[in-house]
Amino acid sequence: MRIVVHVNETDLRRWHVLLLERLAALPSCTVRLALSDAPSRAPDGIEALFRLESVVHGLPAPRLSARLGPAERPMFPAPEATPHDLDIDLCGEAVPEGTRLWRLDFNGAAGEAGLLSAILADETILAELIEDGRSLAQGRLGTEYPGVALATFEDVLARTVTLIVAYVEKGGPGALPRLPDEAPRAIRGAGRPLAQRALRTTAGAVLRRIYRLCYRTPHWRVGWRRIEGGDLFDLKAHPETGWTDLPDDGKRFYADPFPVETAGGLTLFVEDYVHALGKGLISAVAFGPDGPLGAPVPVMEQDCHLSYPFVFEREGQMWMIPETNQRGTIELFRATAFPGGWVREAVLVSGLSASDATLAEKDGVFWLFATVRDGGGAFSDALHLWSAPDFRGPWTAHPANPVLVDIASARPAGRMVWRDGTLWRPVQDCRRGYGTALGLAKVLRLDGEGFEQSVETILTPGPRWPGRRMHSLNRAGPFEFIDGSGTAPRWS
Repeated sequence: MRIVVHVNETDLRRWHVLLLERLAALPSCTVRLALSDAPSRAPDGIEALFRLESVVHGLPAPRLSARLGPAERPMFPAPEATPHDLDIDLCGEAVPEGTRLWRLDFNGAAGEAGLLSAILADETILAELIEDGRSLAQGRLGTEYPGVALATFEDVLARTVTLIVAYVEKGGPGALPRLPDEAPRAIRGAGRPLAQRALRTTAGAVLRRIYRLCYRTPHWRVGWRRIEGGDLFDLKAHPETGWTDLPDDGKRFYADPFPVETAGGLTLFVEDYVHALGKGLISAVAFGPDGPLGAPVPVMEQDCHLSYPFVFEREGQMWMIPETNQRGTIELFRATAFPGGWVREAVLVSGLSASDATLAEKDGVFWLFATVRDGGGAFSDALHLWSAPDFRGPWTAHPANPVLVDIASARPAGRMVWRDGTLWRPVQDCRRGYGTALGLAKVLRLDGEGFEQSVETILTPGPRWPGRRMHSLNRAGPFEFIDGSGTAPRWS
């Protein structure tokens, strides 16, 4: 395929180079670069805002968003007079000449201008490739740093590269699920004028930074309840009784609750994050009929941050797949002295940064779900799948990976459950920031050719779960567990 990528010369950035390189690396693809001499479409003052945020938030130097001067321009040839197959318009300036034209839109507006406009308005970002008014590929793109424009810009640019390359290479990812709280989409191109959206100042960013300097935030907490009647998959709402917090000392937080029931009773595993260490380990606490029997005790520590202790029983032994993305692996551990004595049995997947690996079994096939950070961007918006005949492997990547790019429903949020012959998965809804809401998604398709789900319910914090986040869901025996976050003073 012969591709011409159109970019505004004044807005040429490093992410354009990354996209060109990845497209050129695809088999049978040749890529040329067409530079437009139109004025910059970025809002006035955006570079000044980026510089100030870098100082206030201690951000690293811009990578993908860094502008390129004449001496740094990529060594891709200009278009030739000979015909080509496809134009990819990244700036909203391209004029097709008898070829297919794909336009990159963000929230209904073309190119970088649309993206920056959406970021400054704190909107969930919908990226689309459009051809003749028809959406070819979509992704709800996320960030790990909501409210910080430069960090959000960097994260979204990274995942935009993922989205475009995946569609050119595989014709994917799959269609986005409709969300229960999603308003009908506005007509493309009918968004508010960019100047109106860009009337945000840096005051909000500065105040947020001051707040974060005074408090440890987020300070996660685990909630538990004894189930009387249905669980959250049945209720689709918080229980009338609310939740009881698992106490902490303010110097650490507990998150990612994973309970497991054995012959010895119910044990709850959690991420145990000590603020002074800046690293998570895995702790466990036994539960009696009335709740926890003491405080969580460390049972696993590694040379990297640990979280999301996906624990399960199989073949008469206890196993765990904790998050070890700092090592670039998904690893399987076995307990030799439950609830401790964990030894590494296998590296299931390596060479990537995967979050919240979650195991499920369907029709005799094991499936592993995780979100993957594809060289940058958010940790929560690109869902990858692997399959295996045994939970120890060997694991094979799904040919359509990423099967879903969606900040609202890609990232796992706990064990998947079967109800009336249907597989359900709790998912993280990160549209308003990491872990701010919990979705319950029905799996409509899971096989070697594709994946599809439908988000049926979204649960948020409220009177029965005060705070700012709701992040995961798990159940074992008569108890159900969630988590969320608050704040803890740094001087506590």
